Amino acid sequence: MENYENEEMQQEQTAWEDVPQEPVQPVYQTSPYQQPYHGTGAGRKESPFANSPYVMQQVQPEAEPYRPQNTYVPPIPPQEPAKPKKQKKAGGKAWKTVLCAVLALAVVAGSCGITAALVNQKWESRTNGMMLSLGKQIDEMQAQIDAFKTYPDTVPAYPQYVTSPGAIYQQNVQSVVLITAEMTTAVFGQTSTATSSGSGFVITEDGYVVTNHHVVDKATKVTITMHDGTEYQAKVIGSDSTNDVALLKIEEDVTLQAVTIGSSTALGVGDQVVAIGNPLGELTSTLTVGYVSAKERDVTTDGTTINMIQTDAAINSGNSGGPLFNSQGEVVGITTAKYSGNSSSGASIEGIGFAIPIDDVMPLVNDLMNYGYINSAYLGVMVSDMDSATASFYGLPTGAYVREVTPGNCAEKAGLQVKDIIVALGEHKVKNVSELTKALRKFKAGETTTITVYRGGAELILDITLDEKPQEEASTETTVPGNGQMPQEGSYDDWYNYFAPFFGDKG
Repeated sequence: MENYENEEMQQEQTAWEDVPQEPVQPVYQTSPYQQPYHGTGAGRKESPFANSPYVMQQVQPEAEPYRPQNTYVPPIPPQEPAKPKKQKKAGGKAWKTVLCAVLALAVVAGSCGITAALVNQKWESRTNGMMLSLGKQIDEMQAQIDAFKTYPDTVPAYPQYVTSPGAIYQQNVQSVVLITAEMTTAVFGQTSTATSSGSGFVITEDGYVVTNHHVVDKATKVTITMHDGTEYQAKVIGSDSTNDVALLKIEEDVTLQAVTIGSSTALGVGDQVVAIGNPLGELTSTLTVGYVSAKERDVTTDGTTINMIQTDAAINSGNSGGPLFNSQGEVVGITTAKYSGNSSSGASIEGIGFAIPIDDVMPLVNDLMNYGYINSAYLGVMVSDMDSATASFYGLPTGAYVREVTPGNCAEKAGLQVKDIIVALGEHKVKNVSELTKALRKFKAGETTTITVYRGGAELILDITLDEKPQEEASTETTVPGNGQMPQEGSYDDWYNYFAPFFGDKG
């Protein structure tokens, strides 16, 4: 180690020998990986890298670097001690920040409160308007619902099950009968017998049968034939030409299968219906299937207008008086008439049949069963239609124009006069004679109601107690128009009435 130091000092002296120098003690740097040398001590080994030229020496940042002697070192100017930085006072402007935040929150809260108040006011106004509009719509809908014809309380809930036409036929064919009516006529002074055929159905086990009035009109003998061919003699209990309904009773003691009566009111357009009858009086127990084409049809037959169900189920001559079933096998109508032939334009008419609603029939049947006649209301007036053209020309309402008032009847007692126009009976509006007839069917004889008439430019409401309709006198003999003589001239109706008895059933 001493040799190494001497050699190093010699090398430095050689390099700077031209400059006189004072002897300078070398400055040694201590490596962090090497302990300073203190000589060889007892028991301490010398580092094998002591004389190695590759030993790295690190210079501590605080140590002055080694420089040769006589090197100029510029003086270091004295430095003033650094002034300590001013520290901001904590909370110096904090109160200002808090105040600004509070003010900002106050402004925002105030604006939000104003906005909320405006929105709330607008929302309440809009909500109130919507509620008023909704209430008005509900009132209008309720008025429309109230204007519809409501079902009577006795109508059962419409069942959801459907029975096939075949099953309906098997369940009810024993209750459908063939009716043969014999009538005595006088032609050319000669007495002859004509036969009319139609259909009917059993409504009670003891033998009450319902059919059309025109099937047994003026019959002197009525025979009922069952599906199995059994024949019974029957008596006409009563009939009503206005409603085309008749009630028969088998004279023998029997126990028969009766049909189930349904509700025509619950029947809807498009519902399937089944007709069973005896078309042409020969094709007994025939089944036809169709659908309800329309309801509330005013159909005029033999001068009488009747409310009917329209169906496309085939109905022909001989089906008159037979039952019309719904898809549950319940009777909902009496098959009565059909349109056939050609229209005025020459178009062929097919699939237009009609049936009287059973809801209109059963009250009449009950009257016939209890009294033997229809206990229907009667006004005692002769009326005609006030058509819309005439009414519009004279500035009058449409209704039933009174041409004659029967003395002593309820109309005269109520104060009706000739030239009055009947516009309502009770709550039922009247626009023509047909509607007046239908309105009268809603009442019983002896009931008191109101009748509204137009007279002298104003409407008058009169109280009226309805009379009982006079009963038609039964006749066992039909006299052909003209005292049995063939008409030489006359309308189509004259000729039809003359030949009708020779061909039996009218339809």
